[in-house]
Amino acid sequence: MKPLNSRSARAIVVAVAAGSLALTGCSKDSGKDAKDQSKNQNDAAAQSKPVAYGTAAQSNGPAAEVPGAKPGGTISVYTQSDLTHMDPGQIYVSDAGQFANLLHRKLTNYQEDDKGNLTVVGDIATDAGKASDGGKTWTYTLKDGIKDEDGNAITSADVRHTIERQYSKVIFDGPSFVQTWLSGTDYRKALPDGPYKGKHLPDTVLATPDAKTVVFHFDTARPDLPQALAMAGYGIVPQKDDTKEKYDKAPKSLGPYKVAEYKAGKSLKLVKNTNWDPKTDAVRHQYVDGYAFTTTIDQPSQTKRLVSDQGEAKNAIQFTDSVDPAQMQSVITNAAVNKRTIKGYQPYVWQLSFNLDRIKDKKIRDAITYAIPNQRMIQADGGKYGGELAGGLFAPTLPGFDPAYDPFGKMKKPNGDPAKAKKLLEEAGFKKGTKLTYAYSNTPRGQKQMVIIKDALNAIGFDIQAKEIERASFYEQIGKVKNPYDLYMTGWGQDWSSPSTVVTPVYDGKLISDGASNYSHINDEKVNTLIQEALVLQPEAAAKKWEEAHHRIIEEINPAAPVYYSKQIQLFGSNIGGARYSTNSSYIDINRLYLIQP
Repeated sequence: MKPLNSRSARAIVVAVAAGSLALTGCSKDSGKDAKDQSKNQNDAAAQSKPVAYGTAAQSNGPAAEVPGAKPGGTISVYTQSDLTHMDPGQIYVSDAGQFANLLHRKLTNYQEDDKGNLTVVGDIATDAGKASDGGKTWTYTLKDGIKDEDGNAITSADVRHTIERQYSKVIFDGPSFVQTWLSGTDYRKALPDGPYKGKHLPDTVLATPDAKTVVFHFDTARPDLPQALAMAGYGIVPQKDDTKEKYDKAPKSLGPYKVAEYKAGKSLKLVKNTNWDPKTDAVRHQYVDGYAFTTTIDQPSQTKRLVSDQGEAKNAIQFTDSVDPAQMQSVITNAAVNKRTIKGYQPYVWQLSFNLDRIKDKKIRDAITYAIPNQRMIQADGGKYGGELAGGLFAPTLPGFDPAYDPFGKMKKPNGDPAKAKKLLEEAGFKKGTKLTYAYSNTPRGQKQMVIIKDALNAIGFDIQAKEIERASFYEQIGKVKNPYDLYMTGWGQDWSSPSTVVTPVYDGKLISDGASNYSHINDEKVNTLIQEALVLQPEAAAKKWEEAHHRIIEEINPAAPVYYSKQIQLFGSNIGGARYSTNSSYIDINRLYLIQP
C-alpha cells in the first residue's frame, strides 16, 4: 500500500518507521491485562475482501450523514514531525496519505461502510470508470461543480496535467502504477519534461476529447485502474496553479479543507475550503471549521496528553502515530481511556531491507535474518497491540495469506537463532568486526528498532554504525539508488487488495531508480518475469504466480528480512465524535470526525 512512515509508516506504509528507552521497560505486555482486545489474523482476513466498483448513484454526494454529527470547532492534531509531502504527486507515505483525505480529490475514491467494506466511487468523476475494449480502455466523465479553492473550474485538461506531471523529474516520490501501465517501466522517457514544455502524451495513450472527458488507453486490460486512481498520489493538481517543486509547500485544495498557514517544522493550520461542494462528494464531510496540526509532539507526549484528556487534548487526535508502547498497559487497562481508542490490523509488514549493492552474499543476509529478535521488536512497538510476528512479506490483510509460511523458523525461535546465524557467517568466510551502516528514522519507534538491531548484530560479530535520518525525509534518503547505507527498516503494505501492489513496486528489478520503492535494489530475472506474467492474469490465476514470486524472493534471494505484521491503536480526546478505524487508511477515519461540543 504504501510505505509506513509514521505510527507512526513508507509508504507503509511505507504504506515503515517509531525511544531509546531501556528495552526491558518498553512494554509491560505480560498477557495479564484485562480482556485481550488486540486484533488478530481473523480481523485481518476481514480486511482482505475484494473491493467493489460503485455506480453513478453511489458516487453522488453528499456523503451519508454521521449520526449525531454537529458543525463547528477546530480539531487539534498531534504528530511528531512535518508531513513527508503535501504535493499529491509526491504522496506515497502514510502520513501524507491521511492528510490528502482533507485536501486532495482524485478521479475516484474509496467509500467505506460501518463494517469496513470498501467501494470505489467517482470522486471528481461521475463513477468508478467505464471500461471498454476488454478492459484496455477506461473513460471518465467529470462531475459538474468541481472547483479548486480559488473557485476555478476543474476540467479534463487539469486531469491530463496531473497524470503528465508524474512523468517529469519534479515528481520523484509518488506511485508509478498508472504511468507504467500507460508508457512502460521507462515511462519518463515518453515525456521527460512532463507537460512543462508544452508536450503531451499522444491521444492514443491519454485523450481529453472535451472538457469533461478523460480516456485512458492501455496495451492490455487494467481492471485495477479505478483503485490505482483512488490513491492519494493521483490527486488533481490544477494546471494553472502548478508551481512545480514549490507546490509541495503550498498545494491548492479541491477538498473540504485548505492550507491557511504552514510553519515548517512547527505547525500547519487547515480551514474550510468554501469552494468545496458537498453535493459533489460521496465520501467526505466538512463538520469542523478546521484542523490545527502541531508537528513537534513526540509519541510519549501525545499519549500522555490524550490519556489526561485535559483542555485542548479533549479536542485532539493522534494523526498517524500510535499509543506509546511504554504506556500501552495504562491505556488498555483503563476502561475510560481504552474506549477512546481505535484498533485495527494494518496492511504493513515491517522488514529489515538489505542494500543488495552492498551486502551481496546471501549467506550474510540469511545470517542477519536468523539473528533478528522479532519478538523483541514487537514488544518495543506495543506488544500484541502493535504487531504480530511475520513469517513472510505478505501481510494477513492480503487475499490468500498463508499463516503457516515461515521459512526462517521464527515461530519456533521468535527471538532469533544466533547460533544458526554464526554458522552461516562462518560458512561465508565472515570477518569479525565487519562494519555495516544501519540507517534509521529519528522517531521513538525508529530509535528502539535501532537499539535492538544494533545489539543483535553486534552480538554475532558485526560492528553496526547507526545513522539517524530525519523522519520526514527518511524514505527519500534510503530511496536513492546510490545511498550509503547497508541496512534500513522499512514498512510496506498493499495499495489495494492484491499482491501485485506489494511485489511490483518493491521487488521489480525494472523499477530501480531514485525515488522508487525497490529499496533493496533486487533485480532477479525470474521474479521480473513472474511479475509480468501475473499482471496480465485474472486474480485467481495470478495468485499462484504471486505466491511463486513471494517464495523465490524470500527463500532464494532474501532482499528483506520479514520482522512483524503491523497493528494500529490510536487515541483521541473525549470531545471527538465519529471516530472509527478506517480499513482504507489504516488509521482513524478522518473523513467523518466532528466535535461533540463544538
